[in-house]
Amino acid sequence: MRPLDRLHSIRTKLGLLIAVTVALTAVVSVVATERGVSPWVTVPVAVVVALAVTQVLARGMTSPLREMTAAARRMATGDYSQQVTATSQDEVGELARTFNAMAADLALVDRQRRDLVANVSHELRTPVSALRALLENLVDGVVRPDAERLQVALTQTERLGRLVTDLLDLSRLDAGLSQLNPSRLAVRPFLQDAVKEARLAEHPVRYAVEVDPFDLVVVADRARLHQLLANLLDNAGRHSPVGGTVRARAYRGNGGMILEVADQGPGIAPEEREQVFERFTTGDSSAESGTGLGLAIARWVTDLHSGSIEVVDRPRGCLIRARIPLTQEVTA
Repeated sequence: MRPLDRLHSIRTKLGLLIAVTVALTAVVSVVATERGVSPWVTVPVAVVVALAVTQVLARGMTSPLREMTAAARRMATGDYSQQVTATSQDEVGELARTFNAMAADLALVDRQRRDLVANVSHELRTPVSALRALLENLVDGVVRPDAERLQVALTQTERLGRLVTDLLDLSRLDAGLSQLNPSRLAVRPFLQDAVKEARLAEHPVRYAVEVDPFDLVVVADRARLHQLLANLLDNAGRHSPVGGTVRARAYRGNGGMILEVADQGPGIAPEEREQVFERFTTGDSSAESGTGLGLAIARWVTDLHSGSIEVVDRPRGCLIRARIPLTQEVTA
C-alpha cells in the first residue's frame, strides 16, 4: 500500500505528510477536549495516531531506499539480480529506476567479463594445444617437419596473432587512442585484395566481387576499412556451407558507399541481429563461432567513419550492410 506514489515530488509528499499529521493531531485533541478527556491522555493518543498514519503514508517514500540498501549489499558480493520496486513517480522512484538500470548494466558487464575469459581461453587453448602436440611430435621424431605440418603450425600461429590484434584494437578503442587517416581509395582493387587474403584462410567457399560504378572511389582509412571487410569476409566464410558463395558488393547510395557481404549460411535470428555487434557476442554457440570480437570491431570502424552497420533481413543466409560516407575528416 503506497498511497502517495502518484505524487511527482518528494517535497509535495513531505508537505502533505506534515499537513495530515498536524490536522489529525488537532482533530484528536479537539474531540478529546470536547469529551472531557484529560490532556495527559489526549497527547499520547494523538502522538500514537499521528505516528501510525505517518508510517502508512511514508511507506512508499522510504521502502525503495531500504530495498536499494539491501540490493547494494548483495551487489557487493557479485549478485546483480535483485531489482528495486519503483512504483513511485517522485525523485525516489526515479532513483530506484536508475538503480535498476545500473544493476542491469553491471550484470551485463559481469557477464561479458565472464564470456571474455571463457571465449578467449577457448580461442587460445585450441591453437596452443595444436602447436604443442605438433612440436612434441617433431621433437620426439614421431613426424618429420614437412611442408604440410609446418603449414598447420603457421595457421595456428596466425590464428593466435589475429586474436591478439583484435584484443589490442579493442583496448585502443577503450583508451580513446583510435583515429582515422583517410585517403582516396579505389574500391574495386581494394575489395579484390581483401578477397585474395580471405582465400588464404582456405574456407571451402567461392568469393564474388561486385562494384558499381566500376571506378567507385571513397575517402576512408584504408587500414580500418580493411579490418571491417576482413572480419566480415572471415565470418561469412566460416558460416557458409561447403561450396557456397560469399559476395562482397560495393555501390554508391544514401550519400555514401554501401558495402555488403552476404553468405549462404544459416543466417542470424532477428532477435540477435543487434546483439551480434556487441563485444564477445556471437550469433551461435558453436566452437567455430569465434570470440565475438569481429563484428564489434566492424561496428567500431563504421562508427569511426561516422557510418553505420546492420544485419539485413533476407530469406537465406546472412547479409551485413555497412554505410561509409563518401567524404571523411580525421576523427579522434
